[in-house]
Amino acid sequence: VVVVGTGVELEESYVQTLALPAGFTAKGGRFFSRIGYLNEQHAHADDFVDRPLAYRALFGGSQYGDDGLQVRWLAPANVFLEFGAENFRGQRFPGGGSAHQGTGTWSAFVHIGDDLGTDYSYRAGLSYLSTQARARESGDTPDVFEGESKMLIADAVLKWAPNGNPKERNFKLQAEWMQRRESGQFNAADYSGTQQGGYMQAVWQFAPHWSTGLRSDWLSASNQGNAVAGSALEDLGHSPKRQSVLIEFDRSEFSRLRLQYNRDQSQAQAADEVFVSYVYSLGAHSAHSF
Repeated sequence: VVVVGTGVELEESYVQTLALPAGFTAKGGRFFSRIGYLNEQHAHADDFVDRPLAYRALFGGSQYGDDGLQVRWLAPANVFLEFGAENFRGQRFPGGGSAHQGTGTWSAFVHIGDDLGTDYSYRAGLSYLSTQARARESGDTPDVFEGESKMLIADAVLKWAPNGNPKERNFKLQAEWMQRRESGQFNAADYSGTQQGGYMQAVWQFAPHWSTGLRSDWLSASNQGNAVAGSALEDLGHSPKRQSVLIEFDRSEFSRLRLQYNRDQSQAQAADEVFVSYVYSLGAHSAHSF
């Protein structure tokens, strides 16, 4: 559950199987999709205060989640090898309008990971998201899109810890690339466009309770059609980008204090941003994913 403005919004509420045979797992309800790397992760578990530009732009916020069903299969292999598929209602951006009788969005993903000796481990993935949008609104005007929206995501994470123990020191290198292709009607005129973006970040815990991080993220677009003139999709010759630096103190596993600086060039006028964030967790919670 998350507070939005003056209201409350349900982020996730689902049921998940614990003991299906042959390595299968099923989930149903409202949940964040398992596509990509960050998408399934709750914002409080992120290494940085804010989500990368690509997540904010291509998912219309911070991540993609909806009402639906997910099936995963863990292959009987010597490495972590996971295949999965999801079917969603299609109400959330980049979908909209719950097309096809409430089954307007589907996804497929594969993840692979393993240990590299005693100090290193990795995970990599490839994901695909297909949506049908009906009267999808965006922007303040708002702009209206109807048509197909398809997204490809590649992600990779490499972790290091002495002898596999991250308590004293550890290092994480993480990157994702996303590309979204859309075609249909934008403000009632023919439209096709390609938007892509990505980020790379590194976080180093150099001492117990202390860590620092660097992140670079970017966006680009190629949108065609008279419909985009004067809208948020018009190409004005500007490619958004941003650089971030972070210092963090973790008093315990339940609290973290972060100071972050962004050199934000996502708008026509560059901005310098400073964030101070304090996260405190109450009660027991499940372990975070890799």
